[in-house]
Amino acid sequence: MASLPYASLSIQPNSPTPLEIIYLCFFAFLAGFIDSIVGGGGLIQLPALLVFLPGTPIPTLLGTGKVSSLAGTSVAIFRYARNVAIPWSAVLPAALSAFAFSFLGARAVSLLDPALLRPLILALLVGVFGYTLTKKDLGALHAPRLTGRAETGYALLVGTLIGFYDGFFGPGTGSFLIFAFVGLFGFNFLAASASAKTVNLATNLSALLYFAATGNILYRVALPMAACSVIGSFAGTRLAIARGSGFVRVLFLVVVSGIICKLAYDYFRG
Repeated sequence: MASLPYASLSIQPNSPTPLEIIYLCFFAFLAGFIDSIVGGGGLIQLPALLVFLPGTPIPTLLGTGKVSSLAGTSVAIFRYARNVAIPWSAVLPAALSAFAFSFLGARAVSLLDPALLRPLILALLVGVFGYTLTKKDLGALHAPRLTGRAETGYALLVGTLIGFYDGFFGPGTGSFLIFAFVGLFGFNFLAASASAKTVNLATNLSALLYFAATGNILYRVALPMAACSVIGSFAGTRLAIARGSGFVRVLFLVVVSGIICKLAYDYFRG
């Protein structure tokens, strides 16, 4: 989800009860589980924060959620790196450019309303879903098609565009990354998921540094949520590695359809 360029606000959030923290930990576990496989955890975690921490400034909710997301993503990368050959020559340039442009995207929120992007992003996600659904063999085999300067150039481009988008708006970032690594680089879905997590780590870290610097993190909530996100991420990556690319592809389509429905609902609701 996009980070917002606000300083720490004077509004005092409601103090969560132990039961509310338990509920948030459950949703953090679920978000970590789904996000570690195909992304989209923010669509689970952020609404939960909005429901259980009413009156809390949005930047504080986002900052609190980023602690949990970063913890889960870190575990996912560790698990994938031990079991999946991550193509670092493509992933690292994408991660570095994503780190820088995610921060710039967050700053750009003050200049343009992110909601203006909803129709475009909705159309792109529908295209991604349709293309993946009709191309039955897409992402079934790991056959990288880019090397050398071409690989680095495309990696920087992907990191720049999706990193900026994640900082500016956010929904569907993980899905766009997986689709880019599958469709553009020729990775299978499992390698693409592992690669996407590395880039997501960079964008999450960039946003987290911003929120921490502006005092927009509720550590009493963020730390137990982070622990549960780690557990969920561990379970999710274990399942993805065991079931392989076919399972990741199916879950990818399910999550993308969920993001499409959420964005369409928000857009047509006005």
